[in-house]
Amino acid sequence: MDHQDLIKACTQEWDAYTKHEFVCLLATGKLAQPCYLHYLKQDFLFLKQYARAYALAIYKARTLAEMRHFLPSVQALLQSEISHHVAYCNDWGLSELDLEVQDEEVGTIAYTRYVLDIGMSGDVVQLYTALAPCFIGYAEIGRLLLKDENTILEGNPYASWITLYSGDELQQSTLENLQYLDMLLADIDLHSQQGQKLLDVFRSATRMEVAFWEQSLNIKTNKD
Repeated sequence: MDHQDLIKACTQEWDAYTKHEFVCLLATGKLAQPCYLHYLKQDFLFLKQYARAYALAIYKARTLAEMRHFLPSVQALLQSEISHHVAYCNDWGLSELDLEVQDEEVGTIAYTRYVLDIGMSGDVVQLYTALAPCFIGYAEIGRLLLKDENTILEGNPYASWITLYSGDELQQSTLENLQYLDMLLADIDLHSQQGQKLLDVFRSATRMEVAFWEQSLNIKTNKD
């Protein structure tokens, strides 16, 4: 099987994630700013745990080649991606200290600890499958928004987010990750016990991506 088999087997959850109202409002610039700021704060906390998950993948790796494969992801997260996120948040009036002292929301905790738990209790294939909805989904969302006739870039305060996730650099990086994921999945039958376990992991992580959008979209309601 490959990653497309996983997506096709949980189409409802995948569409709820990649076509979420949060994303649609962001694309038109109508997303309330408090929702976006909340997302930025939680995403910072998410990225820290995401880096730990990739470090865990090195520990779980079965071969030296696998260890080498995951190392650039850890380095990229710690040396550039999180730094870029902090710099981007600075433009929105959020300092690194503001991000560090932010409490993790329940959705953030549930998602990140689920991924780490899968990594601790399962093998490297299960861990990478748990990580997959994030790197596959954001790239897909970027592509979808860029070609969507309803997307507004000019005058949209969130245009840079769309530009980032639809950009060539991220798309190429995602393609490389997809190729590696498909290599890990190649000899696994979707309908086997192992394949069904991986599908369950992928579906659960996708549902948690939906919850991650929800917690920021509903932040104003939660405070009312």
